[in-house]
Amino acid sequence: MTATDQPTFSSAPVRHLITGTIVTDATVIEDGLVAVEDGRIVFSGVAAEFDEGSFEGFEETLRTDLPSERYLVPGFVDVHCHGGNGGDFPGAEEASARKAIDFLHRSGTTTFLASMVTAPREDLLRGIELFVRLADEGLVAGIHLEGPFLSHARCGAQNPAYLLEPDLGLLNELVEAAAGKLATMTYAPELPGAAELVDLMTFHGVTPSLGHTDCDDATAAASLAAAREGLESAGFDGVSSLPTVTHLFNGMPPMHHRTPGPVSACLRTAQEGKAVLELIADGTHLDPSMVATVFQLVGASNIVLVTDSMAAAGLSDGNYMLGPSPVTVTNGVATLDSTGSIAGGTATMLDVVRHTVRAGVGLADAVSSATAVPAAVLGLSDELGGLRRGLRGDLVVVDKELQLAAVLRNGDWIA
Repeated sequence: MTATDQPTFSSAPVRHLITGTIVTDATVIEDGLVAVEDGRIVFSGVAAEFDEGSFEGFEETLRTDLPSERYLVPGFVDVHCHGGNGGDFPGAEEASARKAIDFLHRSGTTTFLASMVTAPREDLLRGIELFVRLADEGLVAGIHLEGPFLSHARCGAQNPAYLLEPDLGLLNELVEAAAGKLATMTYAPELPGAAELVDLMTFHGVTPSLGHTDCDDATAAASLAAAREGLESAGFDGVSSLPTVTHLFNGMPPMHHRTPGPVSACLRTAQEGKAVLELIADGTHLDPSMVATVFQLVGASNIVLVTDSMAAAGLSDGNYMLGPSPVTVTNGVATLDSTGSIAGGTATMLDVVRHTVRAGVGLADAVSSATAVPAAVLGLSDELGGLRRGLRGDLVVVDKELQLAAVLRNGDWIA
């Protein structure tokens, strides 16, 4: 056995024993230990309760005894992510996509959807074909389509030239091309034919995500209810039967006491446990006090933290692309060259968790909204999103300041 306070890399079959403070499933376990064999967690709990003699058959055991100020958290799960490190998912170029994937895995986001933006039909189909192959390789968990059935009035960084009213034929074509890999789709419920669009999405097991909308409270509430009923009818249960809301507050009208718009309906529905809200808690898209308020109002179990990250994530200020659109990043804020609208995020998921904690949210709740809840949205709670026996060996080591120290994915340390 080897013991170290830094991960040791090995190409031989190994058992990993990692000690530290475990943060998972909205709980904190001090003096914890996680054991991983064959890419799976075989033990997670108080270190003193681990019986090392009951696990045999591995050529080597690598023990990583972390300093007391290190946390062990599950690998992060991002359901809304457009790229990073110069790689751009909407551009649908394989080398660029792989560059982003490598960066995201190394930054601690061990599971994510590849998010595309509104684009011509041919570009959407080309991107879907690429990400189906990358999903089959186990590199991405699936696909998120942000459009093209969105509001012109609230298009944000979406190219208005490619926005469409709901087209069931096009949706069927996209779903068929995705071969079961289309996980979520953002839509505006006020558009003509949106109700039928939601019915078709849920029939195919695609989670409707309300967003980029200019609708009123009643329209949002009715559409979220219909989406939930459709998912339940399709056989989904628990959190996976709930619609989501694409980056709450962003891409929709501000809530006003006489014209509340969709925000009030989304908050109310989530508080009832009937929808899940995306929050881009990166310090740019939302004021910290708003992040804390939403956590207080609806609870961590009804929130998924997302990055909405684009190619500039992890890099310095400069010029980048978000699909077909030029973007300039200044002081870490990405904006469209054409309109000045915010054009995605530049933070990693760990950055978002750090901002959420700084906003006043408890660490356990912030971690849960970045791991367990999005895993449940994707129907993957039996596979990932926590540090429990039987789950995939995805683990992130961070220090007390929530700075990255190491990443374990599929039971292997990422160098």
